[in-house]
Amino acid sequence: MLEKIKLILRSVRQYKKYAIITPIFMVGEAALECVMPFIMGMFVDNIKGLSSANDFFYSANGSIPVFYLALILVGMAILSLICGIMGGRFASIASIGLATNLRNDLYAKLTNFSFENIDNFSASSLVTRMTTDINNVQMSFQMMIRIVVRAPLMLIFSTVMAFISGGIMGLVFVVLIPITGFGLYIIVKKAMKIFMTVFKKYDTLNESVQENVSGIRVVKSYVREDFEKQKFSSASDNITNEFIKAEKIVALNNPLINTAIHLSNILVVGLGSYVIFRTAHWDEGLKDFTGGVLSCGQLSSLITYGIQILMSLMMISMIMVMLAMSFESARRIAEVLEEESTIKNPEHPLYSVPNGSVVFNNVSFKYKKDAEEYALKNINMNIKSGQFIGILGSTGSGKTSTVNLISRLYDATEGEILVGGHNVKEYDLKTLRDKVAVVLQKNILFSGTIESNLRWGNEHANEPQLWKACQIAQAEEIVKAKPELFASRVEQGGANFSGGQKQRLCIARAILKEPKIMILDDSTSAVDTKTDRLIRKGLKEDLPEMTKIVIAQRISSIEDADQIIIMDNGQISAIGTHEELLKTSKIYQEVYFTQNRVGGDK
Repeated sequence: MLEKIKLILRSVRQYKKYAIITPIFMVGEAALECVMPFIMGMFVDNIKGLSSANDFFYSANGSIPVFYLALILVGMAILSLICGIMGGRFASIASIGLATNLRNDLYAKLTNFSFENIDNFSASSLVTRMTTDINNVQMSFQMMIRIVVRAPLMLIFSTVMAFISGGIMGLVFVVLIPITGFGLYIIVKKAMKIFMTVFKKYDTLNESVQENVSGIRVVKSYVREDFEKQKFSSASDNITNEFIKAEKIVALNNPLINTAIHLSNILVVGLGSYVIFRTAHWDEGLKDFTGGVLSCGQLSSLITYGIQILMSLMMISMIMVMLAMSFESARRIAEVLEEESTIKNPEHPLYSVPNGSVVFNNVSFKYKKDAEEYALKNINMNIKSGQFIGILGSTGSGKTSTVNLISRLYDATEGEILVGGHNVKEYDLKTLRDKVAVVLQKNILFSGTIESNLRWGNEHANEPQLWKACQIAQAEEIVKAKPELFASRVEQGGANFSGGQKQRLCIARAILKEPKIMILDDSTSAVDTKTDRLIRKGLKEDLPEMTKIVIAQRISSIEDADQIIIMDNGQISAIGTHEELLKTSKIYQEVYFTQNRVGGDK
């Protein structure tokens, strides 16, 4: 766990000076607060002996005048206040800075993850780690550099000062401290067990929210709002019940400390009074007891030190609860920070892709190293640069898994993949992915404008290039239909565009990358057959040197391909042209005749 905490603390960085300064102020505050009761005891003893107003400013027996003691107390109180304010200010800056850096570090780590890494964490869990867990660590770090320093010092200083002020009477606290501390330990231990289980339930809660927001259309179309509300309420109630259970236990802290404080006062006042009366004698002139081993001022100091000692114990117990929660949060954050991307740049990468040729040599792949079954088995294919390749297969046959290996979204488990004559693992990742454009099954438009979305493909593209890409992708009419053209607003997730419009804009975005290879993963499923044909025609005629790999469910989308690859159960079932496969592939024949009988594309 210590290593994980060190990993988290690396994110303090530029805020380290504030984290170092804060404990210094806390030491000063604790020292001042522990000395003040001692001075107050002297003040009480001296003020008893005042016989006239002049004695307030002068001392006949050589002791410090009451006036000066009052000034010292006021000065120490002001200094203690300043130390507390400055400590709180710097602790806030340091803890907020840590949280800011942690969020940035986590986000930077996530953006560099491969798909395999992301598969290891659920989206809801990552959201919890970026929000709730970081907030817990932020609060705990603030407590660590402030209260974790202050509370133990207060406990130690107050105990020492109790012996200095009251001598043997300090033994009262030596007895009370371990008894009270043990009681607080039992409370904290029971509460910690509950707090440690809460975070997985936060993941469930966030998962419910995420699914409902992303799938709101499905929820409403099936009129399942009440069911989803109940599902969310159940997840929320689970967290509530766990926290109530834990807080009920933690709530015992106050009664325990209050009981200990009252017991401390009874013992100190009772025993102190007994000692004063038994060891002191009555001075008729002063009208007070004098000469005893304990004075009234010392007794008042002991009472204050008792309260400080026990309150410090309670603060320590609360710190232990908070730290227990933050340790679990820190572990979860460290899991992400420690995760190493499974896909890395080679030591001496290639920064140029010669052409769009693609070769698979005995490639097998599984999503996890310990998985029993392979998603792809013994894939062999040879695609020449500039060819139009179609891939057809049933759901789960391995089509998407195959093309994901080309741009190293995943790495092959066995075998090798060559792009432009070189193994994909030899290329710089950015170079490779810049030259392999992928339009995925789920088309995503980001909130902004049409122009800002298209410039994801090429941030330096000029307006003629934008129009040309839209023309090839048959998206020109979409832009022209908007009053503000490329400056037209795109809502989150492209909610103000239809499925077909999003597909065409995403294809235009990919074209702007000027890739060597373009992969269309069922990316024209929402457009009509005429538009689909025009898109293919535009890609062939305007980008003849670019390799086109099209995954489709409609044979009409790939029947004019140079090669059609039939996938079945993670393997290549057949390769050939449309005419060849109609003669040799039963799978292709079945799909072709089924689509045409149903009133397909011909």
